[in-house]
Amino acid sequence: MRASFVFSEVVTGLRRNVTMTIAMILTTAISLGMLGVGLLFVRTIDKMKVNYLDDVEVTVYLTEDISANDKDCTGEPCASIRQSLESNQAVESVVYENRDEAYERFKRIFEGQPELVELARPQALPASLHVKLFDPARSEVILQEYSGQAGVAKIDDQNKFLDRFFSFLNAGRNVMFVVALFTALAAVLLIANTIQVSAYTRRTEVGIMRLVGATRWYTQLPFLLEAVVAGVLGAVVGIGGVTALKFLALDRAMAATGGIVPQIEFFEVLVVVAPILLGVSVVISAVTGYVTLRLYVRH
Repeated sequence: MRASFVFSEVVTGLRRNVTMTIAMILTTAISLGMLGVGLLFVRTIDKMKVNYLDDVEVTVYLTEDISANDKDCTGEPCASIRQSLESNQAVESVVYENRDEAYERFKRIFEGQPELVELARPQALPASLHVKLFDPARSEVILQEYSGQAGVAKIDDQNKFLDRFFSFLNAGRNVMFVVALFTALAAVLLIANTIQVSAYTRRTEVGIMRLVGATRWYTQLPFLLEAVVAGVLGAVVGIGGVTALKFLALDRAMAATGGIVPQIEFFEVLVVVAPILLGVSVVISAVTGYVTLRLYVRH
């Protein structure tokens, strides 16, 4: 089989149906771009889970009388609550934070918002016990045992907040995947239609080739390669779009969270996401082209 002939036929086919080729490339790019963003969401969620789940705490906020009068948690009922928590088998460590220390932590967290720091006063922040569990999923044990106990104002479970936050991110990821699925369907239909049109416009020359002994595989390979080339070009455009989105929008959005959401590194797009998008484009294009040729093209 002459490679030069196959290559020239591929180029001819792409140029002959240039508008459909462009539409196929753009649709494929949009679909794979959405898939790429969804994959970045998945990696971001995984990194956040690694960063935060090991440090998840249950915070036991103490009442006003303890906050105001027991700076070292040596009096009752603070000492009893602390001792009980430290002896609990589910608890890894307990750290007491008085209201002055809480105020200093508040200032560090909001140092970029001086107007908010100026409004706050130590008297407005309660003392608390920061409880780290061996298994953060067992936070209900602390909630059930200590809620309503004397000296306890309220209990804040960080795990519940993270669950809601991760659910929000997962919802965004799922939206991207659904949009990618629908645009992928459109791309598949465009690939199939383009192959049919390309085969129809070259039906005479293909028929002549078959009459002189060319195999079906030899005559159909250029159509299959057309689909694969268009799919790869779509993947390249999609990767470029994901890269541009990272630098123009995602980096700024994640920087605005103050480090809560980790930054997406360029190598993640280049080394992790890009090969997946290229592989998906080749597989979808090749499979769609092959099935279309088997079902609809009879030469």
